[in-house]
Amino acid sequence: MVVLSKIYTKTGDSGETGLGDGARVSKADLRIAAYGTVDELNALLGVLLTAGVPAAQHSLVRAIQHDLFDVGADLAVPQATASKKSRLRVTPEYAARLERALDALNAPLAPLRSFVLPGGTPAAAWLHLARTVCRRAEREAVALSRRDPLNPQVIVYLNRLSDLLFVMARVANRGGLDDVLWEPGKTQRD
Repeated sequence: MVVLSKIYTKTGDSGETGLGDGARVSKADLRIAAYGTVDELNALLGVLLTAGVPAAQHSLVRAIQHDLFDVGADLAVPQATASKKSRLRVTPEYAARLERALDALNAPLAPLRSFVLPGGTPAAAWLHLARTVCRRAEREAVALSRRDPLNPQVIVYLNRLSDLLFVMARVANRGGLDDVLWEPGKTQRD
């Protein structure tokens, strides 16, 4: 194990950072934006764990946090420079695990007849915020994939995760009972 005596390296002082393959790129690069947003989502899930996520979902959120580090690691190493043996890549099983959780959590919920506004319980509000950050990470990964080859499973995972976070928000709203439903044109009537 490597022990660092200082956290700062000064290698990023010029506005560049290193990728997992050693290449240097601008901190404003699409790749950095994508895995930076994945990191932001992971931090937001850490906040969620302190905000009263239902106990039954605690281990699921923690597992997602581990997955998100894997997603970030996948994004941090360009496909073209990574050997299959030496680099962590997101596989179809990551999304399959989310789908199993989605199916189990969504089954008892009443079908929606309207869009849901973010809110309800504090945990649901945090989950909705996490969902929107996840969607941003997905958009950034898609933008990156238009420029550089990208593991398509990263995008699949982020897409599925945003769906799961939505369903988890409904569960946190007492199984949808505290969902705040959108009323089209409401402000025009009030």
